[in-house]
Amino acid sequence: MPCTAYKWKKSQPLTEDYIQQYGRVSSLFDYNPWGKESMHERADAVRHSDALRADRSVLAEVLIEYNRRMGGKEAAVAAAGKLADEDTLAVVGGQQAGLFGGPLYVIYKAVTLIMAARQAEAELGTPVVPVFWIAGEDHDFEEVDHIHVLRPGLDISKITIDRPWNLRTSVSRWEAEPEAWEAALHQLDEALPDSPHKAGLLRDLRTAIAADRTLSGAFAGWMAALFGDSGLVLLDADDPALRRLEGPMFAQLIGGSASLAAALIRGREQVESLGYAPQVDVSDEQAHLFVHDRGERVLLQRSGDGFADKKGLRTFSREELLKIAAEEPERLSNGVMSRPLMQEFLLPVLGTVLGPAEVAYWAMTRDAFHLSGMTMPIVLPRLEFTIVEDTVTKWMDKYGLSMDDAASGSLAARKEAWLGGQSPFPVEERFEEARAGVREIYSPLLDSLASIEAGLPELGRSNLDKILRQIDYLQHKSEQALVSKHETALAQWKRVEQSLTPLGKPQERVYNVCAFLNRYGYNWLSELLEADLAPDGSHYLIYI
Repeated sequence: MPCTAYKWKKSQPLTEDYIQQYGRVSSLFDYNPWGKESMHERADAVRHSDALRADRSVLAEVLIEYNRRMGGKEAAVAAAGKLADEDTLAVVGGQQAGLFGGPLYVIYKAVTLIMAARQAEAELGTPVVPVFWIAGEDHDFEEVDHIHVLRPGLDISKITIDRPWNLRTSVSRWEAEPEAWEAALHQLDEALPDSPHKAGLLRDLRTAIAADRTLSGAFAGWMAALFGDSGLVLLDADDPALRRLEGPMFAQLIGGSASLAAALIRGREQVESLGYAPQVDVSDEQAHLFVHDRGERVLLQRSGDGFADKKGLRTFSREELLKIAAEEPERLSNGVMSRPLMQEFLLPVLGTVLGPAEVAYWAMTRDAFHLSGMTMPIVLPRLEFTIVEDTVTKWMDKYGLSMDDAASGSLAARKEAWLGGQSPFPVEERFEEARAGVREIYSPLLDSLASIEAGLPELGRSNLDKILRQIDYLQHKSEQALVSKHETALAQWKRVEQSLTPLGKPQERVYNVCAFLNRYGYNWLSELLEADLAPDGSHYLIYI
């Protein structure tokens, strides 16, 4: 399975500079990711700050139990156990728990984690465990309740799981009915063409769902099936057993809420001073915490000496929240800007694997880390991939297309230019000449009609409009005939466009892994995991 590097420009200028011109943004981070000395420095810093973190042995027990419950394989369970050892480090990255694994970039984040941990372990000569942080605490169901699959007919199918429209709880706390899961699996079954791998794929998905019918649980079971043999340790941020470890850090975030807000505002200002737009809006009143209250996950803001929701309908004194942190920490959860701090408190983080947008908002957190006596881990940009299938390569070669055409968004324009070149004459130009000619002939005639009768010019203009509409109709039919004549070729163009840039976006941000596992089996993913690619944010083309 050939895998070649390709320069696909990042969507985030700050992240692009982090990768290409680190000196421009170095003041926003604690470690230079491109120097091997940083890895050794960070490893020493982690070991000397163990006293600031959660109890390693309890953490290992929690993760062993969770991974076993989610169907984790022995390699993953053993890796979780290693975290009890004071010499073990972790490479961490995470994502929301998406239906059937979510978009491809989620899979690629796990791949990057595994590669980065393996390479760091070889460099340091000490155990380094890959940990996937499942953001089960999130409640944005609209982002995670669906996937997209390219059907054989070249239409993009959106597959969803039915849920109540007004859910405000975390994805880890809503258990879908068996009928809802079965309906989603049926949609997937119908969207995928028959293949030698289909039955096994659907069976593996059903096994993952059987372990836990929440979105985060089924996601964990599926990730365990895909990556358990590679030792990927799964962690659900909303696991009650894990929350009980987090109580002291929640207390710190509550007690230091004003200082945290100020630190993040300084981080935003530093990002802006370098000419970048902040990825996340931060303000003085934000608490960067949520509380579960009356079945809902409620965002908190600072309000006087206490905390409240945005409308001020639910209020909590500082003492009440501190009591919750001590006695019911499972009711609390992090916001996007405090999650990095909780990750640092829980795990011995050597490096964190982040997508382009994540790198941009982590750039605002350096002062927040320092508040707690922490330093930022090494930020490792996630690897990006585009799968290029044989048929797509064939059609690209046939029509002289390059990956630059896809990356620049010019495939549609190239297709229109090609289609225009198939006509024996320039259709649009000739029809526009015809319309101009008719207007030129009619203009003096219309000017003369009034001398015969006052109402005739209006009738003449109506007549002209009818003629022009008939010319438009003939042009439309001519264009339709041209499309029909080249229907097979245009389907080939569409196959290229829908494969590489579906919905006008990079492939990895739209499609789910299941279609590729159905078509090619699991071997290509296993081969990708064995590749020795540096976690440097590069984009690779996978020819399959």
